[in-house]
Amino acid sequence: MSSIELGDSIPSLTAHAVSMSLPTWTDNVDYEEGASRVMDKLPNGYPRFFIHRSIVAFADDIISRYSTSDRQAMLFPSSKTAQRCRTFIEAKAESGLAGEVKIIDLFLDKTREVSKIMAKISPSVSAVIFNKDLFPIAKQYWQHAGDGISSRHAEFCHSLFLDGRLADSTSPQPIINQKKGPKRYQAGSVYQAFSEENKVAPERVESTQFLEERFGRNLDISLVDNAKSAIRRRIAGSLVGEVDLAVEPSKTTSDSRGVKGLSDDDVYLYPCGMNSIFNTHRMLMECRGQLKSISFGFPYVDTLKILEKFGPGCLFYGHGSSEELDDLETRLKGGERYLALFCEFPGNPMLKCPDLKRIKKLADAYDFAVVVDETIGNSINVHVLPHADVVVSSLTKIFSGDCNVMGGSAILNPEGRYYQQLKSAFEADYEDNYWAEDVMFMERNSRDFVTRIKKINDNAEAICNVLQGHALVKEVYYPKYSPTRQFYDDCRTPAGGYGGLLSFTFHKKDHAVAFFDRIETAKGPSLGTNFTLTSPYVLLAHYREFDWAAGFGVPADLLRISVGVEDEEDLKSRFAIALEAAEAVGR
Repeated sequence: MSSIELGDSIPSLTAHAVSMSLPTWTDNVDYEEGASRVMDKLPNGYPRFFIHRSIVAFADDIISRYSTSDRQAMLFPSSKTAQRCRTFIEAKAESGLAGEVKIIDLFLDKTREVSKIMAKISPSVSAVIFNKDLFPIAKQYWQHAGDGISSRHAEFCHSLFLDGRLADSTSPQPIINQKKGPKRYQAGSVYQAFSEENKVAPERVESTQFLEERFGRNLDISLVDNAKSAIRRRIAGSLVGEVDLAVEPSKTTSDSRGVKGLSDDDVYLYPCGMNSIFNTHRMLMECRGQLKSISFGFPYVDTLKILEKFGPGCLFYGHGSSEELDDLETRLKGGERYLALFCEFPGNPMLKCPDLKRIKKLADAYDFAVVVDETIGNSINVHVLPHADVVVSSLTKIFSGDCNVMGGSAILNPEGRYYQQLKSAFEADYEDNYWAEDVMFMERNSRDFVTRIKKINDNAEAICNVLQGHALVKEVYYPKYSPTRQFYDDCRTPAGGYGGLLSFTFHKKDHAVAFFDRIETAKGPSLGTNFTLTSPYVLLAHYREFDWAAGFGVPADLLRISVGVEDEEDLKSRFAIALEAAEAVGR
């Protein structure tokens, strides 16, 4: 991973990679400043922050056909998600400046013969078209909500669009004439576009072949649904390892998450982790009305933005301390009422844990929901569902591990006080926008989820030991060594470790820069990868608000390490070499 050049995808040669390489400290600064020397080299980036070029190309072609050059398009997987974006733009734009915000819905042209698998996947896209000067507002929605179309989805539908196989709502739609086998196997099909691009995009070969193996002429079209069921069962804890996707899965219940009666049907899949948080917040407001929420602990940036921008606002406790819980309890006793408390377990990047036992008692006493993001802790290490009404997670991270597909989940606690209300709301409103190809990659990637965790736990502790013993290192942040360790241990599973994410600081910024520039790992955004990934996290997440972050004890020069499954001794050697580079500063 150390040889990945500036702007290359992480992993290398991966068309739909989730991360991109920013190998030096200066590269990260210039990325935040929008310097052309960096931006011009980025074919992709973290998908909610960087709109993939496949999506941009499709949007541009939609504008060429349906609008004018002073307009821009943002693409969504359904009309409902597009309408939410339009509502957001119109609400946030200055009075009178929104202009016409138009939606074009494109779907499979049913006037032409359609294969069973194409009918099953039912490819469609909805474009929100707006004046170019409104792009920053539209981008806010894209980033915060996670509702946007995936790059695989865009690539697939773009080919259909160019082939004239996507129609808008003005086109007549007779009954589908289904043909045997996927359209990709027929001469002159839209999939010929893939074959030419395969020469330069290795993952597209993998993507096409991967789907062909499972959607071949003799395979049943229910495999996508079976793959979703397999993912839900893994999340619920009732499936470990391999599964035959050609076999219809039976419904299961499990208590392996620490609660009785958890069903696969209590797990909802989303295109990305932030989308699961966004929709959980929406569903809670559907159930309980327009109440403020509580953001407890230093948050992932977009979680706080969702609570602030999509509803009546939130009460923010950025330290996640016992003193802040005291303050919350005083407010509750004084009659204040809240929708829900949102927290991470543990938090990113300081790896502190909230006191879930106390939070749950307050929630029961004062009638608010608890939503816990378990992305960093993960279900193999901790069971947080007994203390929550909803547990959300970014499957993009360690559940996938391969850094080549997005995904998210929300789990309803069947023993939670709001379960029936939430279940009704989710069932009435849930829209399955998880693109079929992304589902297949996620199912494949997650098959060895359980076995990867122990190796990652062990490697992370080994790296902590290397860093803690070094004179230049000021502090190491990791759940095992945190002042909130007891709260972590309260939820730790019998065989659980302390996770694969750690952060640390040096006494001097120069040492941090020298270490980062020298460390031989992948370097870019995201976490939970099967390979070790180093990031100057605060630089990327809070570049314009260093003082704000510092006010909550989060230093600007912090380095965050997402530890992978590499050989432990090799990893320790790489870190020792980078520490030597830090030692050389000022000699």
